[in-house]
Amino acid sequence: MKLRLFRWLWRFFTKPFRVIIGKMKKIYFNLKERVNQNIRWELIVVFGICLSAAFIVFTFTNSYFSRTSTYSVINYSNSIRQMLERASNIGSQLDAQKISINDSSKIENIVNSYNESRYKILITDLSGKVLYKTSNADETQVDIHTVIKNATTFKYDFYEYKDYNQNGKNLGEFISFYPVDFNDNRAYVIVKGIPEGEIQTRYNQQEKSFFALLLSVVFFIFLFYFIAGRKVRYIQDIAIGVMYMAKGELKYRIDKNGEDELAHLADNINFMADELNNKIERERELEKTKGELITNVSHDLRTPLTSILGYLNLIKDRKFENEEQMMEYINIAYNKSEKLKVLIEELFEYTKLSGGGIKLNVSDITLNGLLEQLIEEFVPIFEENNTFVTKDMVADDIIVEADGDKLVRVFENLIMNAIRYSYKPGEIKIGLNKKDGYGIFYIKNKGKSIPKEDLSKLFDRFYRVEKSRSESTGGSGLGLAISKNIVKLHGGDIWAECEGDEITFYVKLISK
Repeated sequence: MKLRLFRWLWRFFTKPFRVIIGKMKKIYFNLKERVNQNIRWELIVVFGICLSAAFIVFTFTNSYFSRTSTYSVINYSNSIRQMLERASNIGSQLDAQKISINDSSKIENIVNSYNESRYKILITDLSGKVLYKTSNADETQVDIHTVIKNATTFKYDFYEYKDYNQNGKNLGEFISFYPVDFNDNRAYVIVKGIPEGEIQTRYNQQEKSFFALLLSVVFFIFLFYFIAGRKVRYIQDIAIGVMYMAKGELKYRIDKNGEDELAHLADNINFMADELNNKIERERELEKTKGELITNVSHDLRTPLTSILGYLNLIKDRKFENEEQMMEYINIAYNKSEKLKVLIEELFEYTKLSGGGIKLNVSDITLNGLLEQLIEEFVPIFEENNTFVTKDMVADDIIVEADGDKLVRVFENLIMNAIRYSYKPGEIKIGLNKKDGYGIFYIKNKGKSIPKEDLSKLFDRFYRVEKSRSESTGGSGLGLAISKNIVKLHGGDIWAECEGDEITFYVKLISK
């Protein structure tokens, strides 16, 4: 019980101190955070610390290196004070006894009780006539005006310098007085004498030591250089990093040190290096793909063009047996021309989509209805290719804001891709569902397994899993690349997954 009471009392009485300490800590950490984030405040704080440390060093070194000199003075203040007190005591005693000015016995007793050979004690009337005096005094008349003037203008705490090798000279006669009220008259108590001086030693410290000042300045410079040197070295690191980057080493990175402007500068320089490096990498990739594009286009265009020219040469040279064979050559050349036209159109379409040259004509589209209609149109093609279609679509309408013609092109490419690469006979599953505000379309078929490293490349232009680029094993290689650009223009995503021999393509679009 006592322990709990003690704890309660302790918490009660220490609560104000804890609140004050908490506020001081909060202020300290806020100031520290601000200082750490501002290089100007950092330099001001460093300068203040160095200046304070240099002042402390100067104080100690100056007291050590400075020499002190001594001199002697004659101090008359104690003797003068005694004369003032003597006049005051005699006057106070005469005032207290309330006697007549003619009561000589009592007055002389009081005066003689304070008699001392070195001082003269006089009692005068208001005109300065001496009424009573000690035996060592021979004055009969005193100039009261001069006494009062000297007393009021005299410097009581008086010091006189004395040479070490000579005796000090006397100050001169000093006069103190005190007004007295007798029963029947008024008078003055006057004490005259030559004050006795006391020889005292004084210490005089010389001017500030120049060596202490020089040492403090050197200490300030060294300490400031040591503390601020971290920032200077960091600036040098940044300069070196910029030099490396300027020489082309864009993977070089500057370490971030602190939270101030220099740290932000290092971050920005690193970000700039990342951007430059990415741009250079993209340019290299573009150069590479440009070469691949030329190679692939040359191959894909040359093959049908060679066939067209070959059959036309046969017709031109009349190397056919009859008109029926000639028409066969013409049909073959025409079909090859159609394929060449499709390839050129797809190439132009891909160029427009990837270059941002196409504007979408968007409207609200119900994906369920669009897919149902498209599947119906593909029924003859499914039957022709000996494939069976199953549907897995939600009952609720999924509405997206999109360009209908462009979406149809995406779904057509994916369906044709599934038909082309499915096992025969085979099954294709088309599905549509909704999740987290997105409409997700998928098409699944079984076919030759696609290596994992090839899945991400399926949407690259002219890329084929079959590297021979034979017409019998695939299309132009632009269909999926076109589909990817269309989906991205709609703010969606498209990707492929493969598990064993089951291949699935997904399209995710923002739904309302």
